[in-house]
Amino acid sequence: MALTSRVMMRKLITRSENKSFSKSFSRTFSNTRTSSISTSSVMEMAAKDGELRVFIVSGEVSGDSIASRLMSSLKTLSPFPIRFAGVGGSLMSNEGLQSLFPMEDIAVMGIWELLPHLSKFKAKLEVATEAAISFQPHIVVTVDSKGFSFRLLRKLRTNVSAQGSVRPLHFHYVAPSFWAWKGGEARLAGLSEFVDHVLCILPFEEEVCRSNGLAATYVGHPILEDMLHLDRETATTPNGWKLRGDGEIFRRKYGIPSGATVLTLLPGSRLQEVTRMLPIFSEAMGLLKDSLPELTTVIPVAPNKHVENYVGTAIREWPVPSILIPGESANLKFDAFSVRPRKLLFMASKAALSTSGTVAMELLLARLPCVIAYRAHFVTEWFIRYKAKIPYISLPNILLDSAVIPEALFSACTSKSLAKFLMQVIQIEDNRKKQIDAAEKRLVKPFGMHFYKKLLFIELPVTGLAKANLLGQLSS
Repeated sequence: MALTSRVMMRKLITRSENKSFSKSFSRTFSNTRTSSISTSSVMEMAAKDGELRVFIVSGEVSGDSIASRLMSSLKTLSPFPIRFAGVGGSLMSNEGLQSLFPMEDIAVMGIWELLPHLSKFKAKLEVATEAAISFQPHIVVTVDSKGFSFRLLRKLRTNVSAQGSVRPLHFHYVAPSFWAWKGGEARLAGLSEFVDHVLCILPFEEEVCRSNGLAATYVGHPILEDMLHLDRETATTPNGWKLRGDGEIFRRKYGIPSGATVLTLLPGSRLQEVTRMLPIFSEAMGLLKDSLPELTTVIPVAPNKHVENYVGTAIREWPVPSILIPGESANLKFDAFSVRPRKLLFMASKAALSTSGTVAMELLLARLPCVIAYRAHFVTEWFIRYKAKIPYISLPNILLDSAVIPEALFSACTSKSLAKFLMQVIQIEDNRKKQIDAAEKRLVKPFGMHFYKKLLFIELPVTGLAKANLLGQLSS
């Protein structure tokens, strides 16, 4: 991500411009148990090789976005040519990656859900491992997708140790949410055997990692970063980060009557979860159509052709008028608040229904009241209920430690419960106000200020928003 991903890499790369880089580099990783690079730094080796080799892996849409921004930042900041290899999606491809195989091959979530794909998963792990060893990277970066990422990093570390060769630095971007699970911190401590540094997107995660012997740096949440890339028009403001407007531009473009009730539906980014959630969403819309005037649903799909094709076919039998917005172009880098169709859709919508994921934070900060839904196989559900030590599943509720956003989970996620929650969010003003107030009074300010301080204390890149302009916005 253009700012937050640069925060850590800026620390590393800019230090190569002076003679004390090796010493500074060592201090940066003073808490790391492994000594991947001790006598010669990454940049010194890159200088010797005439290039910086980065093996980078992402297995899902949100990770593809994060990784692509990191790749863009590295290309801008590195004093040497950069060569990438690994696994990713369309956004990473746009930055020059030739993916070893489709990212969707490893985009499986859930214990029971993984079993039918286990042989393919193992085969892809072998492909990635062999490719990484052959590539001889200076840096390995895995982004989220912890099931695949940690197996890969462990295999690479084991192989390098057996060969006795110089070990590349291992970064993992997006800290695993082990803090949410019983016994999770013990698992977190074990990561230091094959992870050198974790880049955290939530403020408290850095301390959790460090207290368990794992070097970590908080670099900011991608949604907060997107908000800093402000539209030059009037849709966002640096102080409030609020989407403004009446949504009429979106309504006119798609021929939606001005009196229609527009609902944004976000069934997920993985085909696996979309095929599970979309039929339930459809049934819920059927229950709502008689209660809401001219109900119209809009589904902005992830940049995944399989998902787009599935949704496009499904809505032909939809109980209410529905509009599909194709996945955003790979050329659009800042995708949460600066992609115009999505932003205008939020302004035109009365509420949103979303599968649990990063988008819950986006919806809350956009001041669009929503309902969160999640279903899984009963085996996965049992495991989550047994192991989870927090009562919520959506990130805003976890951070606020309160059920600000209604959640319909597992067996309670039915078309009737979703319709009931949506009616409460749409028609009861106090319920709407509770979500909006949470964004404005309880969530944006503390996390936003923490993020600002990080930006103010770390030199900003010359690309993107001009440094003086950004600092001016932060101080306004």
